[in-house]
Amino acid sequence: KKMGKGKSDDPKDVKRKEKAKMQLKRNIGYFDGVSFIIGSIVGAGIFVSPMGVLKHSLLNVGVALTIWTASGLVSLRGSLCYAELGPALPFSGGEYSHIKRGLGNLPAFMFIWTSTFTKPASNAARALLFAEYATQPFYGICPAPEMLKKCLALAVLWSLGILNGLSVKMAAWVQTVFTLLKMTALSVIAVGGIVLLVGGRKDSLARFEDAFSSEIPSASQVAEAFFQGLYAYGGWWSLNYMAEEMKNPSRNIPLTVMTAVPAVIIFYLLVNISYLTVLTPKEIVSSVAVAVTWADRVIPSVAWIIPLSVAVSIFGALNSSMFTLGRLSYAGSQSGHLPVLISMLNVHSCTPAPAMIFSTTIASIFVIPSDLIMLTNYFGFSAWLMIGLTCASLIVLRYREPHLHRPYKVFLPVPFVMVAMSFFLVLAPIVWSPNLQYVYAFLFMLGSLIVYLPFIHFKLRFAFLDKITCHLQLLLEVSPADGSAEDKGE
Repeated sequence: KKMGKGKSDDPKDVKRKEKAKMQLKRNIGYFDGVSFIIGSIVGAGIFVSPMGVLKHSLLNVGVALTIWTASGLVSLRGSLCYAELGPALPFSGGEYSHIKRGLGNLPAFMFIWTSTFTKPASNAARALLFAEYATQPFYGICPAPEMLKKCLALAVLWSLGILNGLSVKMAAWVQTVFTLLKMTALSVIAVGGIVLLVGGRKDSLARFEDAFSSEIPSASQVAEAFFQGLYAYGGWWSLNYMAEEMKNPSRNIPLTVMTAVPAVIIFYLLVNISYLTVLTPKEIVSSVAVAVTWADRVIPSVAWIIPLSVAVSIFGALNSSMFTLGRLSYAGSQSGHLPVLISMLNVHSCTPAPAMIFSTTIASIFVIPSDLIMLTNYFGFSAWLMIGLTCASLIVLRYREPHLHRPYKVFLPVPFVMVAMSFFLVLAPIVWSPNLQYVYAFLFMLGSLIVYLPFIHFKLRFAFLDKITCHLQLLLEVSPADGSAEDKGE
């Protein structure tokens, strides 16, 4: 970079120098943040399989709606804990950055080690599900070819990976558009059900008047239904991954969380009420895709809108997930837990292009043997383990760093409740339905020690890797970010 002779205090020169810095830019505003959170939470689940909650509630309508509400409130409590950590530690990486600050290097490395496997596999599953819904209408009752679905899944993954690697503003715009489309589809279902309910269908009204008249499920069945509900709300933690790119994070992170999560709770309840207005509990449980069955009953002439909406919803959730995964890889590399190339930024757009290439490549590998994606179900407990560790980090930081600037502070008993609930959700499925795959999952997490000790703790390096990094840096036109994670206070 050519610098002018002498020093200049001209505000234009100062602004120009700030703009020239190699660092992530604050391009994400309040509405973009709301779109990302809603887009992360609302995937295919609410359109396809609300029957999980109803089934484990023994078709008890009142219990099912209570569980949907309770699951939403638990997610809201967790998001409020994250709303304190995000503005206080506004770095890319979400839970990883918070666990590293609160609990140290090893738990943070275990998190990124596990996430490097599970999150790309989850993205591969989303891409394959999108391909399923996008191709099936062209094949009628016949199954679409597997090769076609895998090729389409790979095309979608790389399209979104390239988009997120080129422009944050464009990725945010795509997210906003697809979030609006999926919420429009949910609004059609919600409003349609309310109109029919207000119209006074006797059988539908009786279903809600005697909501708790069916058999009451046992404690273990309620817990199973609760797991299903919490899974549908998954993704509320996504905003903290982009804290470093939020405009005015002190204000926008808490405000965004308090807008997006309650909005999803309200929509989920209205959509479930709409399903129960049109369909009986038995019909919902036996339906492969509840929203499609609902559309066939209510709007048969344009029922094709719902499968299209499912594909749109999955696409939006995949875009959000890929965006956040790129930031996780970027933050891990900045802290020395992943190869240094991944923390570099594109010299033209200041986006973490190598991190996006890294995470997209791993997701693409999982698309090829798609059966392996089923194994990621057994890593579900690890997500709640990391949420528990994050909330524990909040508690530790409250006592260890009481003077840390916190624009928003959650009521302290809330993170204690979240820690207890997280560890219950980790242990319950292992105790109730022990399976050898859980052992494999734990061994995989412990396997992080094999990498951590030589390469992170003892800082073992290979000279030839530095040469490869230099060549890739020139090829990808990337440069190290100005200021490391340690410089930022991490």
